[in-house]
Amino acid sequence: MSPKLTAEKAKQYSKKSLFADKTWRWSPSPWTLPSGVCEWFEDLSKAAISFYLAIDLLYRKSWKGESVLRNEELLVPWVAEYYDSGKPSWLIEHGRSAEVHSLIPAVLRPDLIPHANGIALTEWDSIPGGIGLTAQLASVYELSHNTQMIQCFGRALTDAVQGLGVKSPNMVIAVSEEADTYLPEMEWVCEKLRELCVSIEVCSPQELQVSKENVLFKDKKVDLIYRFWELFDYENVSIMQDLTRVVEKCGVVVTPPMKHVQEEKLSLALFHHHRLQPFWEETLNSKDLDILGSAIPPSWVLDPKEIPPGAYLDGPKVNGRNLTQWSDLSKASKKDKRLVIKASGFHETAWGSRSVVIGDDVSGVEWSKKISEALNHYPSPIFVIQEFMKPRSFSHPLFSEEGEVKHELGRVRLSPYFFTFDKKTKWSGTLATFCPSDKKIIHGMKDGSLMPCKSV
Repeated sequence: MSPKLTAEKAKQYSKKSLFADKTWRWSPSPWTLPSGVCEWFEDLSKAAISFYLAIDLLYRKSWKGESVLRNEELLVPWVAEYYDSGKPSWLIEHGRSAEVHSLIPAVLRPDLIPHANGIALTEWDSIPGGIGLTAQLASVYELSHNTQMIQCFGRALTDAVQGLGVKSPNMVIAVSEEADTYLPEMEWVCEKLRELCVSIEVCSPQELQVSKENVLFKDKKVDLIYRFWELFDYENVSIMQDLTRVVEKCGVVVTPPMKHVQEEKLSLALFHHHRLQPFWEETLNSKDLDILGSAIPPSWVLDPKEIPPGAYLDGPKVNGRNLTQWSDLSKASKKDKRLVIKASGFHETAWGSRSVVIGDDVSGVEWSKKISEALNHYPSPIFVIQEFMKPRSFSHPLFSEEGEVKHELGRVRLSPYFFTFDKKTKWSGTLATFCPSDKKIIHGMKDGSLMPCKSV
């Protein structure tokens, strides 16, 4: 039986939060993962690398004007158009450069929602927060020493810098002002990494000295930058364009790489695109294809381009009829509105659930307004629409304000961390976000609970 956390200890730990100015409710028990779910996570971690490499291949062949199939011609220039829309030219050029074309992020974290028929993969996060928090919580709940996740993170960073041939790399975690909520967490992570003899410090991007050949921090050469900022924030992270040039000269490694393709939710829509099915079937093995196919909800890109009079859209139906334009969704009934709209990426609203709207959770007027906004804003940002997979309800014990334990109903998001090194992934640590049952959008909130997961 797992150790119980007392209300008094929970109160003490809450005063030392790794998330600045964030609070949540505590549970006396971690979240339990059945053995079948653990096996599924392991399989998904393997599929993660295959999926990211396939995205890179698809984009590269698209912008080069090459067939995405080996023995048949299939040209898809519109794929690169989607990915490149709204991006500055220097970022597009960097994402296409030979120096970064095979690089994938050091950490990948899917957001997973258990529902009545399985588990939905609603998005991938290549710049995830929570690494330190999950490691710390595992220690708090006495599931393991916090070094396991930190060791995997350290290995992923060290692996990413191998191409420079540096034996003892000097690293930094650069946290932008936009992401300063996570600054205490990253400082804690660095402290633990230094205990493992990793040379690493936390800084802001502005503290880095970028020259034509290298990057310095406190007058010391930096070999690797763990980028904890979003690419859309390039105007505030003023070093970014200069940094791309140093990366291309092999003067420094940045992970996750500054590749816009890897930060777009539209990749999930492309996975289900009817014209790309031969590509996915040819590129992914059957096991990866099956697990991704079962996990990724049907998704579409909200593209306002007009189609010929005799055609209809590949998308959801309204009153049993195919759509001829996306604005037809504004006429959807409550049943047909079991859909989610969200910004794909490269925008300040594309993270933290800021742009998410669930159709059957808002009025017809609000839904119609959101559809119009999404189409009018195209391509900055591009929006995607996804089938809403209603989260399952669970009961889990939580502490009340008085410190009493009460079982409450809620919904959960599971966020496993996949660390990439040696051309493989290592699943280490999972954060559960448990929210009240009346909340359809599951994210960190003060009336929700954050806890580590344990395997049965």
